[in-house]
Amino acid sequence: MGLALEGVSAAAVLTGCSMQDAICGGEEYPILLVGSSGSACHPKGEEPPKGYARYPEGKVPEHVGDKWDTYWNDHTLDKNGKIIKLKDGQ
Repeated sequence: MGLALEGVSAAAVLTGCSMQDAICGGEEYPILLVGSSGSACHPKGEEPPKGYARYPEGKVPEHVGDKWDTYWNDHTLDKNGKIIKLKDGQ
């Protein structure tokens, strides 16, 4: 197990990526809670559960604190898929 983890860490260093700051793991993609700033990670190849949606193409957060991660802190999708600005406290 230790060798497997070391290999993963070495691969992350060699590619210049940090696995710690990735929004989701390699076999998952981020989904957005409709009407809220909440999000989750969901298995690739599966549709989001009820109440969640895929992020709009080109606006998907990839790393904690990146442009789109920050943007979605105060924006969301409404039930029709339109991007809306959140009111304070949502």
